[in-house]
Amino acid sequence: MNYFREIEGLPISLISERTRFTPAVGPVNPDIKAQQKKTGTTTVGLIGKDFVILAADQQATMGNLAADDDVAKIFKITSRVGLTISGAVGDSLAVIRFLKGQANLYEIERETKITPKAVTNLLSNVLNSNRYYPYIFMPIVGGVNKAPQLYELTPFGCISKKSKYAITGSGTDLAMAILDTEYREGMNQDETMQLAVKAIMTAKNRDIYTGGKGISVVIITKGEYTKVDSKEVEKAIGKVKSNFSKKGN
Repeated sequence: MNYFREIEGLPISLISERTRFTPAVGPVNPDIKAQQKKTGTTTVGLIGKDFVILAADQQATMGNLAADDDVAKIFKITSRVGLTISGAVGDSLAVIRFLKGQANLYEIERETKITPKAVTNLLSNVLNSNRYYPYIFMPIVGGVNKAPQLYELTPFGCISKKSKYAITGSGTDLAMAILDTEYREGMNQDETMQLAVKAIMTAKNRDIYTGGKGISVVIITKGEYTKVDSKEVEKAIGKVKSNFSKKGN
């Protein structure tokens, strides 16, 4: 096999057996109905001058039950690429394990870092090839190549490239209202992190499926993937609350 032959910018060796859909043998039993439980979250991604910030709440929901209040919803794929999750946790983690393995394989074979765009294209191929039995998973992919890059994907593999910010989850409308009015180009890391935190805080206040103990924040630059310490996030939350109080007065 020629490992450097490419399909849509990806080595053919990255096309996994897992991505091939095989229909079930025989008819599907129409009497079997899956019991669905509503899940929810709010995740955002924001583009800065030379960085990307990803932020998410920490609550896991199962129906009307808050199943956990300290879960991770932002995952490192490489030192330059991160991903947020919304949807079914099992599906999300299965895809993330696949992406991490394939990203490592790409870098070994090509002796170069995989780009956020290549990760997104690979993920889109996996999701689309399973569209008849889809992963219930709607991620944000963010990272830095020559410039910051940010993408939203649907469970069917549709890619939406974002030039400012991306939002997924049940709190999308609430977070979008904040980012639409307050996002501006050229913000520094502190300003961008405060805005990301404010968007998640707003969703936590009104969306019953968004919550948790705190807020997770990751900053990605060209050379580093940094998970922001919880104390630093608390400081950002304090600044947001302080600014809100000043405006109220």
